Amino acid sequence: MTKYTSIIAILFVAMATTGLVESCKVSEKADAKSGAQLWGENCGRCHNAPGPGEFRNSNWDIIGQHMRVRANLIGTDTEKIVAFLKGS
Repeated sequence: MTKYTSIIAILFVAMATTGLVESCKVSEKADAKSGAQLWGENCGRCHNAPGPGEFRNSNWDIIGQHMRVRANLIGTDTEKIVAFLKGS
């Protein structure tokens, strides 16, 4: 039984390590995305593009924090999206 326990433990560690490596690859891909890309992937599913001047820059900061919670966004993605919207 010890032989099988060791094999299972090795397989578990190998699978867990592979999962960590894969999640790092996804994070690297997400880091390379622009605010416009992130807006299209996250915000554009539910919202039409806002018109220029529809909100002031201070409004975008508040909206960004609200939507970060609602859409379960990470901080860096929210910052990129808000910067994109402020620049539009």
